[in-house]
Amino acid sequence: MADLAATGGPAAVDGEQAIGLGGPGLQTGTVFVTVGSMLPFDRLVQAVDMWAAAHPLVDTFIQIGDGEYLPRHAPWARRLTPADFGQRVAACDLFVAHAGIGSIVQALEASKQILVFARHASLGEHTTDHQLDTVARFRDTPGLAVADDVPALGGAMSALLSRPMRVDQRLGAFGPSGLVARIRDFLVS
Repeated sequence: MADLAATGGPAAVDGEQAIGLGGPGLQTGTVFVTVGSMLPFDRLVQAVDMWAAAHPLVDTFIQIGDGEYLPRHAPWARRLTPADFGQRVAACDLFVAHAGIGSIVQALEASKQILVFARHASLGEHTTDHQLDTVARFRDTPGLAVADDVPALGGAMSALLSRPMRVDQRLGAFGPSGLVARIRDFLVS
């Protein structure tokens, strides 16, 4: 899914799509959201919490890090053990994350669709806009969708639960054998 504008998404109900809630709240499924381990991302947490309020039948869990905003409509934790994190990725129907490369790789390794939402330095969410560069690089990756703003985030969450992306190729845990051989040759020469 290259661009959320191309996904269409469900029709707005009482203006929900305009405020990022997207479609009726009759969907079911499991959504796992992470802000990563380094910085808070209250804009993502609050947007997903508002979406969760409008979609009470969707099991939504948010890992919030050190953020100030505490979700009221979805269970949350500041941090997760690697094992719990991996289990949540494996069990979810939709993985929503900051545009961190670790989250992207973990989703692709698990063959899970991922919706990424980049932090912006101009909003004080990071020190640089490197997550925007990450989004630009991975935007056309099969199984990965990008939400560029809060309204698009809610609409994409609803659309991806209703019409999941196919994730046909699993990203391997190791690089291609030719690449590994070239690196090994370089290191031992």
